Amino acid sequence: MNRNEVIKVHLITCSVIALLVVLSRLISNSSISEPPVAAQPVIHTHPLKFVYFTRNTTENNTLNFANEAIPVNDKHVDLKLARQLHKHDFSCIQSYVLQRRAAKWFPVIEPILKAYGIPDDFKYIPMVESGFCVDVSPKGAAGIWQFMPGTARTYGLRVGHGVDERMDLRKSTVAACKYIRELYGEFKSWTLAAAAYNNGEIQLARAINKQNEDNYFRMHLNRETGVYVYNIIAMKEILSKPAKYGYKMASVYTRPSPELLAYN
Repeated sequence: MNRNEVIKVHLITCSVIALLVVLSRLISNSSISEPPVAAQPVIHTHPLKFVYFTRNTTENNTLNFANEAIPVNDKHVDLKLARQLHKHDFSCIQSYVLQRRAAKWFPVIEPILKAYGIPDDFKYIPMVESGFCVDVSPKGAAGIWQFMPGTARTYGLRVGHGVDERMDLRKSTVAACKYIRELYGEFKSWTLAAAAYNNGEIQLARAINKQNEDNYFRMHLNRETGVYVYNIIAMKEILSKPAKYGYKMASVYTRPSPELLAYN
């Protein structure tokens, strides 16, 4: 082997050795390098639009529905609630009929609501729906819970052929509980369940999807449903604090002791 060939072989050998050294270093560095640190989430803070309270934040507070918070520092909400409170105060009603009917029928309704796991505040729905009257509405709804015939049959009431169980207080309350429980299962909110009881679950679901909003107090609904929960809250407040709203009855409704409550 001549000198040039020796030099050539030597150069090739050195090049291979150098390449192996570089590769070994690259492999070594990649194996001990720390894994990339995951990007930390960016937390955005926004000022609250509403201040909320629930039953436990203020002593003897009744301005809530089914212990679900309502916005109380929003002028729009305050105005709507004030209107409903004024609408039902003694200066406008000049009657104690609803208080007397509540004293008569609440002891029947309350244990049924409890048995089905429905919040006690739903007992005010018949006051808003029918004023505890069993008359048939122009649209065909009947009974204190104002069931339409089809809905009544869906939840186990017999309607037709001379029988109308919508007029039966206990049976219609059981049907109402089944319906309300189903509505809560769909909307996961007692407030929305109450609104759907008035407006129908299909219509309310459409409104939620269209407005991309599921807070009843921020939604734009039809006139009746838009004040429906406000009406319930107003009735609850007035029956809880009658003197504050001009009612001077010597005795107001109080929940009877449990041993006096029974239902079929």
